[in-house]
Amino acid sequence: MTVVVFNQKGGVGKSTITCNLAAISASQGLRTLVIDLDPQGNSTSYLLGAPASGVAPNVAGFFEQTLSFSFSFSAQPVTAFLVHTPFDNLDLMASNPSLNELQVKLESRQKIYKLREALAQLAKNYDRIYIDTPPALNFFTRSALIGATGCLVPFDCDSFSRQALYTLMENVAEIRADHNPGLSITGIVVNQFQPRAKLPQRLVDELIEEGLPVLAPYLPSSVKIRESHEACKPM
Repeated sequence: MTVVVFNQKGGVGKSTITCNLAAISASQGLRTLVIDLDPQGNSTSYLLGAPASGVAPNVAGFFEQTLSFSFSFSAQPVTAFLVHTPFDNLDLMASNPSLNELQVKLESRQKIYKLREALAQLAKNYDRIYIDTPPALNFFTRSALIGATGCLVPFDCDSFSRQALYTLMENVAEIRADHNPGLSITGIVVNQFQPRAKLPQRLVDELIEEGLPVLAPYLPSSVKIRESHEACKPM
């Protein structure tokens, strides 16, 4: 199973949700991989306690390889671009800031399906793959959605997030229709939920009434979550 965690709005908890779901999966004995496609590298820092710019190999190396003229003859396997984390059963394809520079080259050379091909290979080695994405529907996010089986959408309880949610669902539907008929929205993860406030509860209730796949329980605003953004240490 390959799940993309995506929202075009920043600061909604994509990296936190990605890493914690991966940690739960790994703790259950499932072979788990996190792919960090966000140039900011929050998931990379979260899992390794190190800046993304200092981690090698990384996902930028994988994409750079696809641009090489000799790619078909001397390509390294996609597993060569993975690193182990300090946690049992949990590996990482780390981010790198150079993804920003690579994006234009990859788009111009029409490499949009290369990640899907890599995911098909990785699925033989991993039970769960979670993909953290940048807060934009760009080349990397599209690549992930084209190759994934599901999409988890973090949702902050405000009107702006609600409008962005509808746009996101339309974009996912378009990718499903044009490139990946097996793609579905696995669920909407309600984040920063304030149970005593009227607006968040009303917005969530309306999403449920519309038949959208809102997941329970809702994630409250938590000091512990913010503290967890510090460098993780294995137990």
